[in-house]
Amino acid sequence: MLSLDDFERAARRHLPRPIFGYVAGGVEDGRSLEDNAAAFREYGFVPRFLAGVDQRSMQTTLLGATYALPFGIAPMGISALSAYRGDIVLAEAAARANIPMILSGASLTRMENVAAVGPTAWFQAYPPPDVVGMEALVERAARSGFKTLVLTVDITVPPNRETMTRAGFSSPLRPGLRLAWDGLTRPRWLFGTFLRTLLRQGMPHFENSFAHRDAPVLSRHAQRGFSGRAHLTWDYFRAMRRAWRGNLVIKGLLAAEDARLACDCGADGIIVSNHGGRQLDGAVSPLRVLADIVAAAGNVPVMFDSGIRRGTDVLKAMALGARFTFVGRPFNYAAAVGGAQGVDHAVDLLRKELDCDMALLGINRVTEMTRDRLMRLA
Repeated sequence: MLSLDDFERAARRHLPRPIFGYVAGGVEDGRSLEDNAAAFREYGFVPRFLAGVDQRSMQTTLLGATYALPFGIAPMGISALSAYRGDIVLAEAAARANIPMILSGASLTRMENVAAVGPTAWFQAYPPPDVVGMEALVERAARSGFKTLVLTVDITVPPNRETMTRAGFSSPLRPGLRLAWDGLTRPRWLFGTFLRTLLRQGMPHFENSFAHRDAPVLSRHAQRGFSGRAHLTWDYFRAMRRAWRGNLVIKGLLAAEDARLACDCGADGIIVSNHGGRQLDGAVSPLRVLADIVAAAGNVPVMFDSGIRRGTDVLKAMALGARFTFVGRPFNYAAAVGGAQGVDHAVDLLRKELDCDMALLGINRVTEMTRDRLMRLA
């Protein structure tokens, strides 16, 4: 495994089609998914030399914490089906590397268990429509020990994820001959992840969408309580701001005006994201609007998510104003094919790329990665 993309190729062979389809898939024609990668290719670097780069450090301060690297692990649902105890594996790896990991509200591991092993973990909430239910979820997250809460806002309704349906994915998964065959043809996953989980932890459930347990991940008739979040408004966000005393980050913004509103409503941070190309097909790549959102956010730190695969991608986002970045799918694949060692290796690959890239660009600190180090190629 020499690059993050190598983990995806290995995961395609390892994971059953429905699970891989869920992780890898975009939405409809995949235009946003493709554009997330294409946007990075439209910028080239302008390196400087004879700068003396023997004091390089990637240490980054964000929301009152100091992290060893300028990237973290993005929230990913049902990670415990990709890898045995996947959420725990990712949280522990993040803690070892001293980087943040965001636990998804669509996760299968109780947030209390993740917080206990992941002191650098944040929690991403998909709060219910009623304020009482939201307050109960927020209180649960606070009791668990999370210091940073992330509200993802680009999930108004469930999207049209045709590729996942074609791969046989549903939520919950529906038992049947096709699903059984998909598992039997991936015996390492079947015995090492799914059956191992059933024997040791029982049937996984969606644990963190509400203050209470939701549906099992495998069921013929059960329905998830999650049906979109059409109720989200700025008033709702203000109510969450009043309920949550820690850092409150809003994720999924692509418009500068929304960034200004978020700051006015008390957001402590903004993650510019199009959900990895998984919601609205044709939604603009976050890289294309990043600089405008940074300008609109003022002193509120802006983070970046969607499409990062290389150290050079991290540095391009930071040159356009991002204070921090998040990477999703590659760490999911790394956990699937290599467990804890796989995630550690993926983090180290990206770290080494960043260290090399910084030296070749002529910078010692990631904060030196400014707009003049980039040239627009197209």
